This record gives sequence, C-alpha cells and structure tokens, in this order.
Amino acid sequence: MNDMKPPLLRVENISVQLGQGSRAIRPVDEVSFSIRPGETFALLGESGCGKSMTALAILRLLPQPIGRITGGRVWLGDEDITALPESGMRRVRGRRIAMIFQEPMTSLNPVLTVGDQIAEVLRQHHAMKGRVAADRVLELLDAVGIPDARRRKGEYPHQLSGGMKQRIMIAIALAGEPDLLIADEPTTALDVTIQAQVLELLQKLQQDTGMAILLITHDLGIVAGMADRVAVMYAGQLVEEADRENFFRDPRHPYSRKLFESLPDVRKREQALATIPGTVPPLNVVFTGCRFVDRCEAGWDYCRDHVPAWNTVANGGHARCHREADHPGMPPLREALLPIPAPFVNQQDGKALLQVDDLKVHFPIHRGVFRRVAGHVYAVDGISLQIPRGSTLALVGESGCGKTTVGKGILQLIRPTAGSVQFGATELTRLSGSELRRLRAKFQFIFQDPYSSMNPRMMVGDIVEEGMIAQGIGGTREQRRSRVEQLFAQVGLSADIVQRYPHEFSGGQRQRICIARALAVDPQLVICDEPTSALDVSVQAQILNLLKQLQNTLGLSYLFITHNLSVVSYLADRVAVMYLGRIVEEGPVGEILENPQHPYTRALLSAVPQIDVDSGREIIRLTGDLPSPANPPAGCHFHPRCAQAMPQCRQTYPPAFGTELHPVRCFLYAGNVSQ
Repeated sequence: MNDMKPPLLRVENISVQLGQGSRAIRPVDEVSFSIRPGETFALLGESGCGKSMTALAILRLLPQPIGRITGGRVWLGDEDITALPESGMRRVRGRRIAMIFQEPMTSLNPVLTVGDQIAEVLRQHHAMKGRVAADRVLELLDAVGIPDARRRKGEYPHQLSGGMKQRIMIAIALAGEPDLLIADEPTTALDVTIQAQVLELLQKLQQDTGMAILLITHDLGIVAGMADRVAVMYAGQLVEEADRENFFRDPRHPYSRKLFESLPDVRKREQALATIPGTVPPLNVVFTGCRFVDRCEAGWDYCRDHVPAWNTVANGGHARCHREADHPGMPPLREALLPIPAPFVNQQDGKALLQVDDLKVHFPIHRGVFRRVAGHVYAVDGISLQIPRGSTLALVGESGCGKTTVGKGILQLIRPTAGSVQFGATELTRLSGSELRRLRAKFQFIFQDPYSSMNPRMMVGDIVEEGMIAQGIGGTREQRRSRVEQLFAQVGLSADIVQRYPHEFSGGQRQRICIARALAVDPQLVICDEPTSALDVSVQAQILNLLKQLQNTLGLSYLFITHNLSVVSYLADRVAVMYLGRIVEEGPVGEILENPQHPYTRALLSAVPQIDVDSGREIIRLTGDLPSPANPPAGCHFHPRCAQAMPQCRQTYPPAFGTELHPVRCFLYAGNVSQ
C-alpha cells in the first residue's frame, strides 16, 4: 500500500513571489502536500491559480530574476532540496525529478534530432556514450510507443505529430530514470484518441518503474482516470485535498462543487450551465479572508474578515472553508442557485441555410527548381453537409483531419478545388472577391485562438467596430460606438473596456470579444473553430451559455468545429464525424452519442475522459497516427487503424450505408443502403 510508505516528496508551506514591492505577485502561498512512491497526485484548478508555478518552485526553475521562493521547504526523501546550490539541483533535475511541459514543441530543441536529445540526458546523468547510449535511446523510443524507432531517432521535432512529440518528451523524462515525474497539462493540446494513448502510456510506465507522478491539469475526466489523490488549487492556495473516490463522490469546497456543476452534459441541454461569477482575484494583494468569497454562494460576512483554516472534512480529506468548521453564527446554506433556463425559441424551420455538396480542397505539393506539382494534399476530399436555420452542426475529428479547412472552404477564405457551397439562394464558389465582400456580413468565423486573431495594436472597441466600417453598416461613428457597447453587454462584458487592448484580457474575455466582433455585422451563420478548447471549465460554461442564448434569441446557425464531445452533447443538434478529409458518419446528436456505428466514432467516444470513476468502460485503442492526407490509404482511409477491417475495406472506399438521417460509410453496414 502506498499510504504505508514514507513520502517521496514533501512540500511544506512553500511560497513564491514574482517581482518586488507593492506590485509583487504571490502565485504560490504556503502550499503543502506530499507524494508517496508509486502514487499519482493530481493538482487541479483553473489557469492562473498557481499549479505550474508550484511545480517550477519544486524544481527551482522559477523565472529569473523576478521569481524567488520566499518561504517553506521541499524535501525529496530526507534531503531539503531548497537548500541545495545550483550545482546540486542539476543532479536532481532529470535524474530524480523529471518534468513534462505543457507544450512539447517549445520544450524540444528544434536543431537537434530527437535521438540526440534523449542521448543528452543519458550522457548527463548516467555517463552513457556511443553504442550503449544509442541502444538505450532505441529502448526508450520503443517503451513510449514510437513506431520505427531506428528511423525516427534521426528526425527533428518538426517532423513529428503532436502525439509523437509528447511521447518524445516522456522518453527524455524517463531517460534519467526519475523517482518523480511532474506532468504539466501533458495532454491539453492533444486529440482524445492520442490523449488516451499518452495517459495509458504514463500509467504503464508508472507500473513498470514504480515512479510517482505529480499530474497538473484542469480536466476532471483525466483526474478521475489517473489520480490516487487530488488537491484543488485556487488563487495560490490549496482549498481542498482528498483521495480520488471521496473527492468525486463528495467534493467539499464550494469551488470544487462549482467545477463539477460547470461541466457540459447532454442532460443539461435545455438549460444554461452553472458558472462561477467573477474572476480569480489579483495575487498582488494581502488577503484578510477567504479568497473565493466574492464568487461563492455559500459565503457570508465572516468569510470576508477571517482566513479559513485547513479543516478535516466529512469525506476524510481537508478543505479550506469556514462552513466545514461549523462556526457559531453561520447562516443556513442558501439553496444552490439552479441554472437559469436559456430562453428557448425554436428558430428551426427545416430549410437549409447552408448546403455543401462534394466540397474538395486540395493543396498542390511543389518540388524541384521549377516548382512542378508533384502531388496534392487532400485536406478536404468530398464533404457534403447541410445546416438548417437556427440549428447547430458539430464537426468532430482528430487534428489534421481537415475540419478547419472545411470551415475556411465554406466561407471561401480558401478557394475550394471543387464542389458547391450554397448559402441561401447564393452559390458562393462562383462569386468574385468583391461580391463575396458584400456578403461577408451574413457569415462570420470565430477562430480557435482569440489572441492571434486580433490586432494587438488596436483597442478592442475598434476591433469590433472594424467589421461594421468594412460593410458600411451601423450608421454614424456615435451610432456604431453605441452598437459596440451594446454588443459588449450582450456577451457579458462591461462597456468601459472599449479603449483597452487585447493583452489586457483573460482568454475567456478575449473569446467573448471575438464573439462580439462576429455579431457586429448581424450574421446568419457563424463557424466556431474550437472556441472553447483552451478555456477552463468554468469559462467554457460561460461561452457555451452565451452561444446557446444567442442562437435561441437571434436564430443563428452554427458550424461548431471541435474534438470535445461533451461540448457536442450539450450544444449540437447533429454531428458529423470527419476522418482524413471525409465524413464517415453523420446523425442526430443523441443517436451518434448513444449508438455510434462507425468504428472510428466508437473509438472517439470511448477515449473521452469521464468523471465517473466507477464507469468500468472499455477504451478502444487506435494504433498509429492519422495517415498523411498527401498519401491517403487505398480503400477505406481508416482501415490501417481498424480492428474490424475486411478485405474490401483495403480496396474500395465505402459508400453511404444506414439511413438518410444517419448515414455511415462502413462496409459493416453493407446490408442497409442509405437512400
């Protein structure tokens, strides 16, 4: 039993400060926890709460010269590593404690092969060189599931997929044979299928080596599948800690409970999601009470003036909440505010606002001195779909399957190679650039990364107004500015932000600004490209509520591009599943989620992390990565990864079988032909 072993790592009242004077930020404030050998300890919380800074403090990698540890100790076994000189820490980093960072591309050296980067760790910590090191590199690549390891070790990071880069990071971390692995959001940027592979790999390696894992994440589903114990962090403090089962069965801190309530779910489709009002407080102030009180519906005046103690709670863990101490004078708990139902106005009239037929977007591959066309990247290879007025079609699939290119091809941001895009009565593919510009007000695009889609030198008021000016709508400048303020109010932002710049806002606020910009020209169709992929669960709930309410009140149609199937279950009316440039299955959201037909759809759904720790579901493991769209497999594109592939799958791409409402392109259903 892990709980019988002495702790491998003890963090005792560690505090971190960034900067000096009154503007100094304290992202970590007297944080304490321990991790035992072989244990997975999850540190859970929203962005900006101090999770990553805690990990950097453990490794003494705080940003210099502004970052420093101002109090506390970190013990690795019986050694106080906060007292070690930098030369002593070099022996700890990589050898006894290794770290996997959130973004592998920025953590890998772009000018060294991945084999050399692994060998560097072997040379530093184990004095391995030559043939011995080369053999060990191959063993590590095999251990993390890199196919054709002998060839791959000579490749550079840019030649590998996101999943493979993350596996290389794990191989580098394992090269030092660490006692503790710190995994900082190791799967945030990965598709659910690759995420499942990486998490399974970490669990297998943990079983084989006995290492402990400090897992930093904001994904409750990952915590449910991986963790032994859970600690929740908010505004630089731990606010709750418990073992996994008790935490998911009975979370005690109001912040923890709100995280659960914010999760999208098919059962919440007819109501708004619960949200956490307000924002995380600034960390450059001295707190005199509970840090969550301004956002807590269970708080009272006492919470504002008294710092809560670390109380033992009913589920056997600890929580930093006055209600757990049963203070005299504590008012009765207000009944939890139920989510307010969104105004439901069914705008669907059955008529297709958008009709796409056999859309193809092929990019030429140029080679040689004369740049001759040597092939094509078949990014989108024959997509057909329709979106009625006032409804949402979700387009799901792995990264690289062509989802974003579909959206850009529909709006003619990339001119299609072939096919038809009918918007109302207008064929968009035949319009000139000037004709398209006049129509742009009717369809808008919300990009995945709101910050990179805004001009950093423009104030947000001007960014939202820019579309109205380009379309010649909105009246005078005063009328346009009044419209901008109305839009900010509509998306839940204050009107006084018009003269601020994009960098002054959080990720959720920037996404709201992008939604306001899209709405400024009164569109009928909005293409949303992963608009919630980088957001915390509470901010995601705010954005989903906003999108649903805008649809119900304005009659908007959405093409919602995502790989988050819990979001799909809450927001979409129909779902189209895309694989390597083609749609393999489409149907009503309930049928797709409850009765998926295509083997790829079943694998996608099985890989989605769930917060039900007792679900006992079987995850369908997909072997390998998505094939190259420049050289798709013959026959069914999915057959190299499909456990149910038949001989005809390798020869012919399947036509649509099933029903007209739920077509599926798979020979398993050859007896039922779609009409």
